[in-house]
Amino acid sequence: MNTFAISPCTAVINLGAIKRNYQTMTAHGTMMPVIKSDAYGHGMLPVAAALGEMGARHFAVGIVEEGLALRAAGHDQSIVTLLGGHSQKDMANAYAHCITPLVHSFDSLQRAAACGSAEKPFAVGIKCNTGMTRLGFESAELPALLDALRSLPQLKPVLALSHFACSDMPQEQAYTAQQLRIFAAMSDTLRDAFPEMRRSLANSAATLSHACAYELCRPGIVLYGGNPFYGTEQQALGAGLEWAMSLKTPVLQVREIEAGASVGYGRLFTASRRTRVAVLPVGYADGFARASSAKGKICLHGQLVPQIGRVCMGMIMVDVSSLPAVHEQDEAWILGGAQGGAQGWNAQQWADVWGSIPYEVLCLWGRNKREYYTA
Repeated sequence: MNTFAISPCTAVINLGAIKRNYQTMTAHGTMMPVIKSDAYGHGMLPVAAALGEMGARHFAVGIVEEGLALRAAGHDQSIVTLLGGHSQKDMANAYAHCITPLVHSFDSLQRAAACGSAEKPFAVGIKCNTGMTRLGFESAELPALLDALRSLPQLKPVLALSHFACSDMPQEQAYTAQQLRIFAAMSDTLRDAFPEMRRSLANSAATLSHACAYELCRPGIVLYGGNPFYGTEQQALGAGLEWAMSLKTPVLQVREIEAGASVGYGRLFTASRRTRVAVLPVGYADGFARASSAKGKICLHGQLVPQIGRVCMGMIMVDVSSLPAVHEQDEAWILGGAQGGAQGWNAQQWADVWGSIPYEVLCLWGRNKREYYTA
């Protein structure tokens, strides 16, 4: 997977944390861990290897190319591509490498059918729309879908899958229950025709809350430490998960400025007293949201200090007046921290400042170069 080569920032990934998070989830059923989008920025291949060591026999990825990368790395697990095969070439590659694409429309069904044969049917998953209203067949389309599938012996439907829209929102339990009822009806109809089909509906939140199980659960953000119920009355369901990603960068320069001196673009910060300022090489080009200017905290020498001034393309400034020992090339932790050391903010805290979700924080910061360890 591609990572930025333009930044001194390093994402530090604890594979041990991912393994323990996965182990926690296995108590809820059989898992098909979601490692799409380069494992939410953690690196798909190292994460897949770690999960394979824990016994994972199923993976969910986004696109066929991710599945091909897993096969090239020697992974023999069942692989489902959640976005299916968007081209005929994709479908052909999926068929050739025993990757199961989701089909979500009659057009995608025909693309898949063009690849299989009656002697060697193409295993596909059926995406059902139950209320997310993105991809998938509608309930009303099931009779025509079943007719099409019966007329296509070159296809073998092996999975029925849908996705919750708000299972992480306790106040939306009624909508989640409605989606579950719709999926139960749709998957029952499909399994009447194809009894060996497995089902997958539960994402991270639904798995934790036991909203449903079926044959395969699809944990995503929980693998990387995120609690889907953060800030809700059900927050305790995600207690004990461990963040797996930290982000570090070196100090470029430290300078003293006098009261009245301003720092950075737009003079967003003006010193009210003599101030010691450290410059760090991380900015919005490295995934540090400009919208978080002067709102976050950075960990230096085991202490949280405020980021000041406007976030630049490749730099931020930090007030280190309380840390006289900070010098050039010292290690600053934007996210998390060194093993066994003081910790900076986690992805949820940054997401709160960004007005976003930890998924975005991890995917963006995970595109920097990475280091791995297991602890």
